[in-house]
Amino acid sequence: MAGNVINRTSSTPMKTILPPQEILDDLCSRFVLNVPKEDLESFERIFFLLEQAHWFYEDNSVEQNPSLKSLSFKEFSSLMFNNCAALRPYINHLDDIYKDFTTYKFRVPVSGAIILDESYERCLLVKGWKSGSSWSFPRGKKSKDEEDHICAYREVLEETGFNISKLLNLDDYIEVVIREQRVRLYIIAGVKEDTAFAPQTKKEISEISWHRLDEILPATEEEFSRGANGLKLYMVAPFLTGLKAWIAANPPPAGQKTEASAKGVCVWKVKSNSGSASTVENPLHKVPSDSHNADVRPGRSFRNFRFDIPSILQSMETAFSAK
Repeated sequence: MAGNVINRTSSTPMKTILPPQEILDDLCSRFVLNVPKEDLESFERIFFLLEQAHWFYEDNSVEQNPSLKSLSFKEFSSLMFNNCAALRPYINHLDDIYKDFTTYKFRVPVSGAIILDESYERCLLVKGWKSGSSWSFPRGKKSKDEEDHICAYREVLEETGFNISKLLNLDDYIEVVIREQRVRLYIIAGVKEDTAFAPQTKKEISEISWHRLDEILPATEEEFSRGANGLKLYMVAPFLTGLKAWIAANPPPAGQKTEASAKGVCVWKVKSNSGSASTVENPLHKVPSDSHNADVRPGRSFRNFRFDIPSILQSMETAFSAK
C-alpha cells in the first residue's frame, strides 16, 4: 500500500480526461452484467454494485493513468447509466433513482466498535479520507443478512487492521439511532496503547489516533459537536453517555491510569492524501506483512484484501465459545 509521494509540477498531466468507453465497458461487465440475478432486482442493489465499480475505477484506473479524471459517485453513476446498455433505459430517471438510493443508504444499519485503552481513559478514533472529514469510531454498514458482530469485526479490521474477535462480548454494546440509521458499537476494552494500527483499504482512512474521553464534549442540539481541541466529533458524542455508564459499571483493573496531562496520540497517519499515490506511517509499529493476504477483488470489503468469511465465522465462534 505504501508508495512514493508524487511531487506535482506544471508538467504533471491534468486529471481532466473522462474514462474511455473501453474502461466503462469493462466496469459494466465486471460489476453489473456478470452478477447473480438477485443483485439486479432493485436499484438499491445496483447502486451498491456501482459503488464497487467506482472504488475500482478510483483505486486502479485513475492511479494507473494520471490523466484520468477522479469522479464523484454521482458523476460516475451518470457515466455508467449512459454507457451501460443494461442501465441506459433508465437514464431519464437517474436523478430520482439516485436520490432514493442516498435516502436508503443512510438507513442501512451500521456496526463497529468503541476501542478503549487499558486505562479506559482513551478511545480509538479514525478520521475519514476527504479533507474536512470528521472523526468517528471505526464502523461501517452491514451487508445483506450480515450479523452485527460480524460486521463490526469486518469493518474494524478494514479501518484499523485490528482483530477484535477475541475481545468482543456480544452483550457489551451501545446502540443509538442517528437520523433514522441504527448504529451499534461493541465495547472493546483493555487494548494496549502501543498496538499496531493501520487501515487495510485505500483512500478511506487518513488518520488513526487515541483520544482522551475527557476531551470529548457531550452531544448538543447543534448539528455537530466538537471536542475541547476543536475536532469534529459529531459521530462520537452520541455514544458518550452510554459509554461512561458502561465504564462506571465495569471499571478498569487497578493501577491502569494514565497521566492526566497526556493528550491524544496519533498511531497512524497518511503522509499525503492529495495525490494519486501516498505513503503511510505508524509511529509506533509496522503492521506485520502477513497480517492479511493481498487480493485485487473489488468492493469495500474487498478493495485490497479478501476476507475469508467462513474462517471469520469460525474464529468468531471459537472466541465466543471460549468465554
